[in-house]
Amino acid sequence: MSKTINSFPEVLTIAGTDSGGGAGIMADLKTFQARHVFGTAVVVAVTAQNTLDVQASKLMPQSLINAQFAAIAEDFQIRACKTGMLGDSNRVRAVVQNLKKYNFGPIIVDPVMIAKGGTALLSEEAIVTVKRELLPLATLITPNIPEAEKLTGQHIENKVDFQKTARILQNLGAQNVLIKGGHQNSDTVSDYVLLANQTHFWLTKPRTHTNRTHGTGDTISACITAELAHGADLATAIRCGKNYVTATIEHPIQVGHGHGPLNHWAAQKEGLAYEKI
Repeated sequence: MSKTINSFPEVLTIAGTDSGGGAGIMADLKTFQARHVFGTAVVVAVTAQNTLDVQASKLMPQSLINAQFAAIAEDFQIRACKTGMLGDSNRVRAVVQNLKKYNFGPIIVDPVMIAKGGTALLSEEAIVTVKRELLPLATLITPNIPEAEKLTGQHIENKVDFQKTARILQNLGAQNVLIKGGHQNSDTVSDYVLLANQTHFWLTKPRTHTNRTHGTGDTISACITAELAHGADLATAIRCGKNYVTATIEHPIQVGHGHGPLNHWAAQKEGLAYEKI
């Protein structure tokens, strides 16, 4: 089959579903839509969850994961992709093999390990596989503080710890690093960015004290993926991701009775044009 050149940017999320609609593939697709890219998905796991907790989950057969990758590669021209919940070591390896097989552009790795309610979403063995096999493929890794600590064995308390941990993640193979600071106990949220050329900077925003934060990690990594597909440089894409997720938190919607989902209409509600975020 001969392929025509698709002018509209196409992206891919490789992750798990969220039946509550707030995180995982659901959050990724909502973000892609808001950022004017066409989203596709490889479903690695299906979860039964809501804003309160994850009640059950089921990992997809590796043959079906492979078939999804093949179907997307056959018909779409993916400009950037991201990973999320990958479940266990075998699924991580299946994803790694397919990312090596197909050229889907920059790879954003969101190393999802624990759900907001505390449920483990990545096995201990799989964390080792992520470190050894997935991180070396990562254009950017976007861990929160607990995930960065788990991957590196470091404890993060201050700015020096952020910087040291980011360098260790680079040494593990990730080209660029974004460590999200949302777990800090402060009135601001400061994220640390270390780029491959050793340029580094902080992104700081006032903290909105709310439990409407379900899906923040998925959302910022999805926004970065979308901006890269539009042709933005990585630093610009990261800044856009920070602005986008901040807006979704600052203007909450009341959905569910636990850790509520983000408001993906926030930019439109505030009259912010797509290009201005």
